[in-house]
Amino acid sequence: MVTKHKNRWLRRWLIVIIFWAVPVAIVAVSEIREEMAYNAVDLDRALTSWTFTDAQRAAGAPAHCHGKPDEAQAAGCPADVLAANAPRQQDARNEYSVRRTTLMAYLWHAFVGYWIVPAVTLFLIGVLIGMVRRALRRPPPPVKSPANHG
Repeated sequence: MVTKHKNRWLRRWLIVIIFWAVPVAIVAVSEIREEMAYNAVDLDRALTSWTFTDAQRAAGAPAHCHGKPDEAQAAGCPADVLAANAPRQQDARNEYSVRRTTLMAYLWHAFVGYWIVPAVTLFLIGVLIGMVRRALRRPPPPVKSPANHG
């Protein structure tokens, strides 16, 4: 009888934890897609916007400088405009990288907080309940006193 139901709580714990992983994964994937889409649009906006001085505008640079830096260079954008906008565009790339790293760190903490911690907590509660049940099921051995031997 005991071996038939041995580790039943462990199997139930595994099932609960596996099923709990589904909503956690759905939320994580949704968060990644939404945040990275926003970050990609923001990066694209930063890379495709150009700032010009009055002299560059007068020289007709806005007609040649459009799109991303590679596209602008291929379209004949003057080197001084490319050089003037390069630091701002590099800052945008760096910001995108920081946002991606921050998002991954946030998701790791969320994964630990919403999946690992509940899994460990439920496991420890199950172990505690199992230990209490085992202690209640087996009575302590009788204590033999020296007076009863004689």
